[in-house]
Amino acid sequence: MSKLKEGNKAPAFNMPSSTGKNITLEEFEGKKHVVLYFYPKDDTPGCTVEACGFRDRFREIEKQDAVILGVSPDGDKSHQKFISKFKLPFTLLSDEEKSLCKTYGVWVQKSMYGKEYMGVARTTFLIGKDGKIAKIFEKVKTDIHNDEVLETLKALS
Repeated sequence: MSKLKEGNKAPAFNMPSSTGKNITLEEFEGKKHVVLYFYPKDDTPGCTVEACGFRDRFREIEKQDAVILGVSPDGDKSHQKFISKFKLPFTLLSDEEKSLCKTYGVWVQKSMYGKEYMGVARTTFLIGKDGKIAKIFEKVKTDIHNDEVLETLKALS
């Protein structure tokens, strides 16, 4: 699949979620902006900073008529512990097969200490009510990302 670009129709999905039911992109189309953020792993330092940042700005983001969906390869049990530990008020999607990560082009080869491995490239897709990708945030800085997303949502309003 070619790399997704701003203005492209966001790929549809139907994923298991922390709500206990599957979530589809279509259920938000025409109603809300979707902040679809991909992160490597529950309860790790960078991912916790990013999730807590979204938690802390949740009401403001919601006021911009947006919903936050976090995606990682972790399963539901891990997501439930992560949500409970940090009181996360938004839905997490389980992508254990990495199918959504691959569709959105965020399952990539990474390297750490000279060792190469496959993993999630921390990326956020802001999807408009029209179902198109309004903004892609790559190489996310976890400590300021929530502010960037909120500013972009305000600019779209």
